[in-house]
Amino acid sequence: MAAITGETARAYNDLVEINKTAAKGYQEAAEEISDANLKSKLSQMSQQRAQFAADLTQHAQQFGINPAQESTVEATIADAAAAVHRGWINIKSAITGQDDSAILGECENGDSVALQSYETALKSQELPAEARTVIQQQHGSILSDKNWITQQKATR
Repeated sequence: MAAITGETARAYNDLVEINKTAAKGYQEAAEEISDANLKSKLSQMSQQRAQFAADLTQHAQQFGINPAQESTVEATIADAAAAVHRGWINIKSAITGQDDSAILGECENGDSVALQSYETALKSQELPAEARTVIQQQHGSILSDKNWITQQKATR
């Protein structure tokens, strides 16, 4: 097993926090969106992100990292940025009368923030192979979801 560094711990912590925040954001978006199919899909995305956080936490614990007990400045900043996106979902839905396109746009923005964090983690040379595989798979799923949201937004 590879030696765990502060950089690896920080990557896990940041990604767990981002996924917890994304789960909340997607749930809020699902509650605000008017289209039933989109509501269902966004709810599924919320559940997926909660599962991503759980998977990362479990994987981190195998390396002796406990993301629930550790916090980093980066995680706090990422969580704050994601909270801003959730806030925008609430503000935009109030202003636009729950305009689905605006809500999807904020989901798209949230995924962009998440993807940047995943890409930062993947650039680390210290990331163990096991961690890299999990993070790459989740990155691919988030990218796929972001592309789907972009397509849906374009049709609204």
